[in-house]
Formats: sequence, C-alpha cells, structure tokens
Amino acid sequence: MEKLKRSELFGAALVPVTGALVERYNKCLSFIGTAPTQLKSFHIDAMGWSPEIAEEKEDFLYLNSGEANPNAIILSPKQNDKPAYSPFHSFDRDIMNLVFKQHKHTIKDITRDAAICVNLDQFIDAFYEPEDLLKYNQITVDFTVVEDLYSIQQQQLELVEEFHREDNFLDEKLHLKILASARKHGDLRSRTLQMDSIDYKTSSFYTKAFGGVFVFRKNGSGKNILIFESEAAAEKVNVSSSIQAFHIEDGRFYSALAAEKMIVLDPEHSVLSGYFERVQKSIFLSHIKNAIHSVSDIIENSNVYKRYLNNMEADSRKKSSNLIAYKPMPKVKRLSTLKVDFPQKF
Repeated sequence: MEKLKRSELFGAALVPVTGALVERYNKCLSFIGTAPTQLKSFHIDAMGWSPEIAEEKEDFLYLNSGEANPNAIILSPKQNDKPAYSPFHSFDRDIMNLVFKQHKHTIKDITRDAAICVNLDQFIDAFYEPEDLLKYNQITVDFTVVEDLYSIQQQQLELVEEFHREDNFLDEKLHLKILASARKHGDLRSRTLQMDSIDYKTSSFYTKAFGGVFVFRKNGSGKNILIFESEAAAEKVNVSSSIQAFHIEDGRFYSALAAEKMIVLDPEHSVLSGYFERVQKSIFLSHIKNAIHSVSDIIENSNVYKRYLNNMEADSRKKSSNLIAYKPMPKVKRLSTLKVDFPQKF
C-alpha cells in the first residue's frame, strides 16, 4: 500500500489535512457523535472521509450516524470534484457535486474559519426492515457550521447597529465589545455564512445497508426489486404484489428486471458491444488450472488458447465452449441488387 501511495496510484486525489484543520475536523466528529481522531495529519475525500481515520477507528462507516443517516464533512473548497473513496450509497458523490455546485462561493467563505457538517437526511431515524430502503425517495441535505459563525455575524451586526444609535458611539464599553468580537472572529458583517438546504431525489441506487442492496424502483404500476448481497437479508423481505427480493446469486432476477423493463435483454447488442466475448473469456479463464502463460497470451494467441481448451476436463471444456452455441449472429443489412450493364459483343 505504501508503494502505491508513493507512486500516486492510491490516494493521489485525497486532500491533506494538517494543523488547524485537524481541530475543525474533530469538532465535526464530536458534533455527529464520533470520538475525535488522535492523528495529527491525514487525508480526506469529497465527503470528508479519511482512510487513515477509518483504519485508526477500525470502522469504515465512522461518519455514519447509523446505516440510515450518513454524514459528510467539508473542510476545504479543494474537496470539490474529488472522488468518494468509501461511499455508503451509489449517489453520494452526485450529492457532493450538487452541494459544491450550488454553494461554491459560500463554502469558500465559510471554510476560511470553520468546518461544515453535512447531514444527508431522508427522514428515517433507522432502518428496521429492508423494505425501508424504498422510502429513500428524497434526501434533504442540511448544513451546520461548527463554529456557528452565522450567529456571531448577527451579533456583530447588532453591535454595529447599536453603535450608530444616538450617542452610543461615545460608549467605551460598546467599543470594547466590538473590538473583542472582531479580534476573535474577524469582521463577519459582509460574509456569506449560511447555506440553504438542498433536496436530492433518488431513483434506483446501491447501498451498503443490510450487507449491500441494489434497489430498483418500479416503473408505474410495476414491482420494486431488491437484490441483496446477503442471502440472510434477502430471506427477511416480505415479498408482496409490489416487492420482489432476490439474492445476487439467484439468476432469476434478470428475468424479473426484464419483465419490469428495467433492463433490456438484447443478445445482438451484447455481441456488438463486446460484452458477450468478455463473458465467454471470463468463463474460459475460470476453468484454467496451473497456467504457465499470462492471461493475455492465453486469450490473444489462438494456439495457446486451443492448447488450454483441449487440456481441460470434458465437463469444463463443455462449459467453456457451450456458450458459443447460444451466440446470436448480428443482423447484417442486405445490399441492394447491383445492376451491371455488360458491354455488347462486337
């Protein structure tokens, strides 16, 4: 891992956090109910998630307040357009992109002095049943500035307003209050320090909840389909007229998705796109034992390919070759009849 980091093959897109930013980060962790980190420096992604802190806490979901309530931390505008290294939902990065798009200038203003805690609230305190995932219709993104700069800004504005009232400019105590606030927090009067909530509508998505679930929402009057990575979680679903549930190794979900028109089973498209060949090669390579050639040599050199194919046991050879029998031939457009005028004999 250290070699990958030095070669910038891992973590190159992360934002470094040191000095005062560590203290601000810890304030956000305390705000969401997580113990502060003891690290003096670390790196964060678009959501404020840190691989070093996750390793320290032995918890990759340390930013979550339970499975139903993920959080994010914004320390710097540099987090804009960065990847989400450990998203809890497949749409997490899209949400952060939307946050930076709508509040780009406000984030730049606030993070000069404070950190922003981001709460992805879908109005569910906790997941009790897998069916609760279907309630994930709209997520409201709320923001909290840990230093509460907005309230301090309002206090400064009130002090200045009081200063201009009647003969208050002669009040030395009022002078000291204004100076004390300015020295501690700076002049906040013209700063943009409040972020309005953002609504994000979900459709079909993947989540790590319940061991990993692919959620496919129904089209019109159809059925919702839940595909689980955990077989135990799939068995807990109360299948009804509006919900179907499958384990990911249960191939029947392909037909269910096709029936609801969520996917299109188009063999011709699979052939033309190269998907069919990739599946065929994957099945073939899975049956090879004790290979002495590289994968590229086996696949690209027809002689080497045939050698491995013929050295397989009959059952494995049949599984590797039978897929070819089902390969559809792409449609070929017929050429129009070509009319040729032959020269007359002399």
